[in-house]
Amino acid sequence: MHLVLLAIGTRMPAWVTEGFNEYQKRMPPDMRLTLEEIPMPKRGKGDAGSQIRAEADALRKRLETIVKKSPGAKTVALEVNGRALDTHALSRKLGELKDVGQDLVLLVGGPDGLCPELSASAHERWSLSNLTLPHPLVRVLLAEQLYRGWTLLTGHPYHR
Repeated sequence: MHLVLLAIGTRMPAWVTEGFNEYQKRMPPDMRLTLEEIPMPKRGKGDAGSQIRAEADALRKRLETIVKKSPGAKTVALEVNGRALDTHALSRKLGELKDVGQDLVLLVGGPDGLCPELSASAHERWSLSNLTLPHPLVRVLLAEQLYRGWTLLTGHPYHR
């Protein structure tokens, strides 16, 4: 199983890269986690809508390539208004996907969020929190929760 975090934005602070890498290296080979960063398109003055659409185009293009390599991959848009999952529910989702050999692609938009059309095209929409989180922090938080979910599946003592 392959978990792909497809995120808008590059050149994150060192603490983000270090945090993500720490949980990435803990994941087992049969549930590997990768981060694919999509460069943020140049920002114009005041038109967030065109920025979001440009980001969506870049995400779609990369997503199409991923899905060609892994037909049937499940896509999940991370949204403030998405379905809230607790750690146990996330772990169950990972287990279900692993059991059927289905990959998971998680979409993270830019500072203004995901394009509504791209979000609607995802298989599911999840929320990490009702709080507004900085996009760099989402990468670390999500990597940790995916690792925690795996530890629950395997009975590893990390999750107590």
